[in-house]
Amino acid sequence: MTPVEYPTARRENTVDVLHETPVPDPYRWLEDPNSPETKGWLLAQTELFARQRGPQRFKSRIAELLRSGSVGAPTWRGDRHFFSRRLPDQEHAVYYVVEADGTERALIDPMELDPSGLTTLDAVQPDKEGRLLAYQISVGGNEESVLYVMDVTTGLRVEGPIDRCRYSPIAWLPGGEAFYYVRRLPSTELPENEAQFHRRVYLHYVGSSTEEDVMIFGQGLKMTNYYGVGVSRDGRWLQVTAHEGTAPRNDVWLADLTASPIDRPDLKVVQEGVDAQSGLVFGRDGRLYVHTDRDASRARVCVTDPAEPGFETWRDLIPEDPEAVLSDFAILDDLERPVMLVGWTRHAISEITVHDLETGERVGEVPVPGLGTIGGLSERPEGGHEAWFGYTDNTTPPTIQRYDARTGETTLWASSPGAIEVPAVRTSQVVYQSKDGTDVRMLVIAPADDKPGPRPTILYGYGGFGLSMTPGFSATVLAWVEAGGVYAIANLRGGGEEGEDWHRAGMLANKQNVFDDFHSAAEHLIATGVTTPEQLGISGGSNGGLLVGAALTQRPELYAAVTCSAPLLDMVRYELFGLGATWNVEYGSAEDPEQFRWLHAYSPYHHVTESVAYPATLFTVFQSDTRVHPLHAWKMCAALQHASTSGRPVLLRNETEVGHGARSVSRSVDLSADTLTFLARHTGL
Repeated sequence: MTPVEYPTARRENTVDVLHETPVPDPYRWLEDPNSPETKGWLLAQTELFARQRGPQRFKSRIAELLRSGSVGAPTWRGDRHFFSRRLPDQEHAVYYVVEADGTERALIDPMELDPSGLTTLDAVQPDKEGRLLAYQISVGGNEESVLYVMDVTTGLRVEGPIDRCRYSPIAWLPGGEAFYYVRRLPSTELPENEAQFHRRVYLHYVGSSTEEDVMIFGQGLKMTNYYGVGVSRDGRWLQVTAHEGTAPRNDVWLADLTASPIDRPDLKVVQEGVDAQSGLVFGRDGRLYVHTDRDASRARVCVTDPAEPGFETWRDLIPEDPEAVLSDFAILDDLERPVMLVGWTRHAISEITVHDLETGERVGEVPVPGLGTIGGLSERPEGGHEAWFGYTDNTTPPTIQRYDARTGETTLWASSPGAIEVPAVRTSQVVYQSKDGTDVRMLVIAPADDKPGPRPTILYGYGGFGLSMTPGFSATVLAWVEAGGVYAIANLRGGGEEGEDWHRAGMLANKQNVFDDFHSAAEHLIATGVTTPEQLGISGGSNGGLLVGAALTQRPELYAAVTCSAPLLDMVRYELFGLGATWNVEYGSAEDPEQFRWLHAYSPYHHVTESVAYPATLFTVFQSDTRVHPLHAWKMCAALQHASTSGRPVLLRNETEVGHGARSVSRSVDLSADTLTFLARHTGL
């Protein structure tokens, strides 16, 4: 390959000494996005990427496959239900209401709000009667949600804007006159570097000024706490939860709103200071259902009396399964024998079982369309004999299924609206051994032609925060496989595929396990003849960007190409930027000597070594990303461009007016086409 001429990036002699360890940081100056030097360097990188980009080979096919559109599971409120749907030519999903007579109306169309496509609908919550709808929108990818309330019948706004509502749950009180919600303190009351934190729970009366909101909870607690709120359907019980950042544990409180005022609820401890997660569901039968991983890594459902909700009163209803993770449940009680439907993932594949509501005895299972992913399992709030759930797999766009407990049948209730031709693929789940002998599973999607011989392959992984990689419809995966490649998705430790113990085996001091699992996945694909090191590309984003960053620095000879999106790469300074301070419960903190040693041992930016032949690498970052600052990729890109001797390009795709999360379809198509084109060029597809 002809060596690429890279933009000049000044190397500073900046060295921090942390816990008696020198930590060089030659590109510290790139942490300032507003400096003329950084702006000039980014412009030069954008021009370099444009020269190197080449034709977007996969663009039209990805766009065609995304014409499947999408459909979301219904939310029932009385005779009305609400759902989202994206038609084949729409940039964003539209949120609808359906009346009792079947009349359908669009309530929120992001493209009508903003024809530029930069506005996204972040969250919705109808009130308990379905008359009012709270919704949150943000612009340009910054995820700074602004809260509004709409009258469902007229479509008119009756409330808002209320700012500082990022990640805010909404818990309506009956009648729709008031709700509990979560809001950050004003930035004027905080140090600049803490403006993203300091949340509180408030009570708000619809139509009143937010200045009159009553603070219910959060004063004096940790600044990085996230709060959850929920109110039972009858309005009697208020639940408040607190997570320290993204920690896999929470504290839970419960108040009887008939025994204390709604603006001064008497919150009693259900769980506090316990290393576990629990959530409460208030049954229509008067029982309190507790979904918990306390003493149950794969989770269980317990029952108790809401008046005496302490742990010592919990009784197992659905015990922990030795192999499957209990993900959610729904209660169907308009039956001679009321039942609970329980959703599970067994080695990342979904299933639903049926249990006697009183005893927990398993009495059947819900037929599902295939070996895929189920989500949004729900019933009508007032009860009934029907449940709805979403279903997708590697070749099936999202569908909504309806289960009737009276007949035991599952039927298609709604499908994605676009007609598309899906390529024939062959999907298999394989088991391989990691470095320490742990069995790890991996989904391998290959062309159905079964031709022998190694193929260009993309290995994808995440391995963090207890998030599971489960089968799902992906235009990117299908376009790659249709072109003759293989796409593999590894269920690494750090995820939730095998329960909370699996997550913890890949967090904090155990993070290297995640990288070892990934390297072993690559070695398995090579050893079994699926691919070769010269044909193997790896891909990951966010925490998965950290994964592939560690992979390319630890085993550069194993991979031909890397796409690294919105990554964390400087693990010594990550807490200082974006939402980084909320993740030290997952990774650790460089302020602690022992935790610093874990982080520094694998921090990708600090392990770029001069005169090493690194893989071809494409960093994709988003200028409005308020979760993971693009500086991670900027610094790493400069370091790799300086150090690599392979002659393979190291490029930066720096995109403006988008962030870490939701984006328009056309923007998604462009990003996927650029990443697949890059991987194809450097793996020989």
